Amino acid sequence: MNDNLLETISTSTKPVLVEFYATWCPHCRAMMPVMNRLVDETKEMATVAQIDGDKDEALVEKFHVHSYPTFILFKDGQEAWRDSGEKPYSELKDMIDRFA
Repeated sequence: MNDNLLETISTSTKPVLVEFYATWCPHCRAMMPVMNRLVDETKEMATVAQIDGDKDEALVEKFHVHSYPTFILFKDGQEAWRDSGEKPYSELKDMIDRFA
């Protein structure tokens, strides 16, 4: 389990957006440019993390992830928003802005 991620979620004053993905998932591959842009453009206001579900099954189980990609946004250590599937940059950015 990714202890650094759990610590970040529980202690960060900024929103933490986590994407659970799999390398074999075509929707996840389609999201890579969107996620890279989010990392670059929101680093001052949020933490964006990507978790390969095949490599960290304990986190997948802990956060009840049932499909890829799944996005979970945490604010003050609590889950504030969750959705699955391909998402446009604007929707993910709006969620970060909303909780920043």
